[in-house]
Amino acid sequence: MTDDAPPASRTRRQRLRARLASDARRLEAFLERLSGRRRGTGTGPDEAAGPAATARSGRFIELANTALGASSFFLALMLYAGLMHNASYYGYFHIDTFTVGFDALELAVTSLRLMTLPVLTTLALVAFLPRVPEFLTSLGVPAVVLRILQRAGAVIARGHLFVVAFGITLLFLWPHLAPHTWIAPLVVLCGLILGQTGAVPPGPRAGHPVRYRAIPLAVAGIFGMWLIALVAGHLGQTDAEADAAGVARRVPVVVFSTELLSMTGPPGLDAPVDLGKNKHYRYRYTGLRLLVERHDRYYLIPMGFDRDTDPTYVIEDDDSIRIELHPGVSEGGAP
Repeated sequence: MTDDAPPASRTRRQRLRARLASDARRLEAFLERLSGRRRGTGTGPDEAAGPAATARSGRFIELANTALGASSFFLALMLYAGLMHNASYYGYFHIDTFTVGFDALELAVTSLRLMTLPVLTTLALVAFLPRVPEFLTSLGVPAVVLRILQRAGAVIARGHLFVVAFGITLLFLWPHLAPHTWIAPLVVLCGLILGQTGAVPPGPRAGHPVRYRAIPLAVAGIFGMWLIALVAGHLGQTDAEADAAGVARRVPVVVFSTELLSMTGPPGLDAPVDLGKNKHYRYRYTGLRLLVERHDRYYLIPMGFDRDTDPTYVIEDDDSIRIELHPGVSEGGAP
């Protein structure tokens, strides 16, 4: 078959084919570049930028996961510490903390009560100790002194089993440690942590990571939680005793009721006053102090509260009860 078209027509067709072929190659190259960018690969600058962007994204995700995990763990510790503090504090006044119904924010705020000077000092030392060699070097301490200190630290770390054994011995002496029973789990926890430092020779630990690392860390976590519970409970007990001793400094409460209430108790609770039949709230009760209020329930303690003999009154605010909170708190005066 021969092409009988004029030369000018053949030339136009050849140019059109060449243009179409060129456009097809350009479209194919564009699609390849677009596909490469979507996959994080490509040519030229995009090829170098892809892995770098992926690495930056990976580092950001890792940092975000670390921060999220640490903050979640810290928040859980705050809630646990606040719960233990409140359980000890309100248990002193014969109240179950779950009955009161504290929310998570209140428990977290209560846990800040643990941020005492000894606790903050201990945390600062724990954060500072790993940087002691660097700090001493910056001060120009001779290398001989640094080596002596490092060897002393290594000896203490290698003797971590003796520290754990001493802590276990303190556990058997538990009744004699009161009210500082938290010392025993603290010593055991320190020994377990020392055993995980790099100063301890690997020895048989290298072939048994679960036995020599995972289990001690899990036990250390349990003792750490126990330590927090003991410290929070001790502070809660101390705070409750202080508030009971200074009960007159708490907010005075006057209770009015339409009916005579069965509120009898210590001398600090005044006898009800009958205001007369013409009063809607006929009876008035004084000599009470506010402990806490939740969900229209007032937890009241009498003046001169004694934990061993005195009750805590729970008054629910309704149409038959009126609660008045008074100012002018003082040691001697009441309502």
